[in-house]
Amino acid sequence: MNFSIYVLSSFFLFILGLIMFTLGINFIYFDVIYILDWEFFSLNSLMFTLTLIFDWMSMLFCGCVFFISSMVVLYSHSYMSGDINKVRFLYLVLMFIFSMFMLIMSPNLISILLGWDGLGLVSYCLVVYFQNYKSGSAGMLTILTNRIGDAAILLSISWMINFGSWHFFYYLFIMENWLIYLIILIILACFTKSAQIPFSSWLPAAMAAPTPVSALVHSSTLVTAGVYLLIRFSDLLLMYNLNFFLILSLMTMFMSGLGANFEFDLKKIIALSTLSQLGLMMTILFMGYPLLSFFHLLTHAFFKALLFLCAGLMIHVMNDTQDIRYMGGVTNQLPFTVTCFCISNLSLCGFPYLSGFYSKDLILEVMSFSGANIFLYMIMYISVGLTVSYSIRLIYYTMFTVNNSYSCQSYMEDKFMNFSMIFLVLFSILGGSLIMWLMFHNPVFLILPTFMKIMSFLMIILGAFLGLELSVFYYLPVSMFMLFYKHSFFFGSMWFMPSFSTYFLSSTFLKSSYNFNLNLEFGWGEYIFSKLSFFYVVVLSKLMQFFFYNNLKIYMITFFLFILMYLVF
Repeated sequence: MNFSIYVLSSFFLFILGLIMFTLGINFIYFDVIYILDWEFFSLNSLMFTLTLIFDWMSMLFCGCVFFISSMVVLYSHSYMSGDINKVRFLYLVLMFIFSMFMLIMSPNLISILLGWDGLGLVSYCLVVYFQNYKSGSAGMLTILTNRIGDAAILLSISWMINFGSWHFFYYLFIMENWLIYLIILIILACFTKSAQIPFSSWLPAAMAAPTPVSALVHSSTLVTAGVYLLIRFSDLLLMYNLNFFLILSLMTMFMSGLGANFEFDLKKIIALSTLSQLGLMMTILFMGYPLLSFFHLLTHAFFKALLFLCAGLMIHVMNDTQDIRYMGGVTNQLPFTVTCFCISNLSLCGFPYLSGFYSKDLILEVMSFSGANIFLYMIMYISVGLTVSYSIRLIYYTMFTVNNSYSCQSYMEDKFMNFSMIFLVLFSILGGSLIMWLMFHNPVFLILPTFMKIMSFLMIILGAFLGLELSVFYYLPVSMFMLFYKHSFFFGSMWFMPSFSTYFLSSTFLKSSYNFNLNLEFGWGEYIFSKLSFFYVVVLSKLMQFFFYNNLKIYMITFFLFILMYLVF
């Protein structure tokens, strides 16, 4: 088999994922937890240790990460076959997976930092993998935004010296006033990693990476690291009033759902859908339901990885075209891929009895049951409707429109790509019910009024109608988008978030430095320190020449002047 290192790596990751998933089920059944502590050295009362925790949550999540990674690596065997640096790409992906493993398995902030920084640095290498100007800009935005979170983790490590240990598991139930600072630092770190407002702009920019990396990053690794860390800190979170962060997470969900309906880049639409689901996880987490957030984290990972792999195959066979307006009628050419694409999209919408339905419907009903105010209630359900809207719009553009692509396309489904989709399709259909039966031993029944019970169903219907309306072109003198151009531009540009993260921050300092450079370096500074010094040298040399070429009386006059000054003073 040509270049089988990808297949071998995929096989080992798959076996590891199966082992860890089985161990997770075992730990749930027997209700056990193992902590492995390796002490490097101790300084006075501080112990520097590498800690690994083996419980049902870390085992299930690691199994999910390794399983998805194995499918992505197998997919990359075909996707990156024509790349000259494919071995380097595989090593980067494996380093990325190892960093995520370190972050998941560590209940210690020191060892968490190892995985946290590893994710940030390797993600930069992967985003700039295609070395061009756009990839470089996207990579710089990604790594600089994530550096804010790294600084917050470092500050929280310093703050936890108050405990004498960095094992945060032992201190989650202590009620101290100064712990609020630790919580805010952890939330800041998790908001940067999970791209919540105001750090949302790096997530769509990271789409400059190869599609297999996007599938891995946006399903179960980089962006979910922040949510996972907050789930670990959830016992401490719930002691404080964090409604401000709840509103930010909800606004992230709403903003990304709105932006995806105005976007035409296939990968960016899926990236914004990831951002929307991250906002949903954060929202339900801040409302006090960490298990539901973790449940949606697992189910979302499977169908989002499948969605990216299907999109990557479509982009691959269409001459690397990402604009959905060029796509259309691919059902006949790519039947299996389009089937998987529809299943993952419907699972994202929360279609009944697919994996996304079990987590999303439960989250909506619990939110309705929790007594949240009308603002939270309406924004949450509108965001769900927008999710359905951009999913239906995506399906319409890729399947039901005429073939708008170039005439010379090579539509061919690859066996490695399709094989990697098969397992993800199974988990996108069965994963939700399987994980629900594992995590919740007793069935969850919520008794709600009829209107609240069918509210999610109504929003799905309205969202589907909106998606069709946004997709179908009407023969009007002026397009609806052009009639409301400013509004469309505002909603489609993530509320100007990319501009705030780049030009807004840098332009003031760049302009100040430009004026400083213009006025000092090329202005008075140039005149005083170069031209004026040269002028002084010329004047002094002329004066010395005058003394040198004149007779002795000048020297005699200066001598008598010195003598006179000495006598007088």
